[in-house]
Amino acid sequence: MLSPLRAATPAAWVAEAVRRWPELLADHANCEKKAASTALALMFAYPEDRALATRLSKLAREELRHFEQVDKLMQERGVDYLRRKPGRYAAGLRAAMRTHEPFRKLDLLLCGALIEARSCERFRLLGELSAGQGLPTPVADLYVGLQASEARHFELYLKLAESHARREPAAVREQPWQQRLEELAAVEADLVTSPDPEFHFHSGLPS
Repeated sequence: MLSPLRAATPAAWVAEAVRRWPELLADHANCEKKAASTALALMFAYPEDRALATRLSKLAREELRHFEQVDKLMQERGVDYLRRKPGRYAAGLRAAMRTHEPFRKLDLLLCGALIEARSCERFRLLGELSAGQGLPTPVADLYVGLQASEARHFELYLKLAESHARREPAAVREQPWQQRLEELAAVEADLVTSPDPEFHFHSGLPS
């Protein structure tokens, strides 16, 4: 399945990630926990959707295994945890979401796909870096190993969004779900390409 992203991560973000890789790992660990909690929150919000619950239950477990991998590497490399406030990325996507059903569920699933797709893209970019480029080999190897999982995750969210649209004609009567994805993807693209005063795994252009 093609990526829904509409802009590439700026090279300046990759350079900043290399320079601040311990901070990157610490923030990444938080992202994995958040990804698991997001999947669980959707399960609680829509308990009647058994297909969604079954698939997101598996996804949540995989996200927690990823957290354990990141945590293990952090311990091996002597990286401490950081307590940080959420960045503008997630807040920007939340602000673009609709708050009433059946549109809310659709937007949650589409934004989930965009977040996972962005993680996949950044895992690929980081995995392509070698120790000679400033990124420790174990860190690059971690991201090589995680890329395929993130691709499956964004594909799952897109399939769930499409399924929701088929079951809820009212959700797509005003516009096809693919058009709504394009709108949200434009918001996401702006968030990752515009200047960002903070550095996060999903932050924008370093300012």
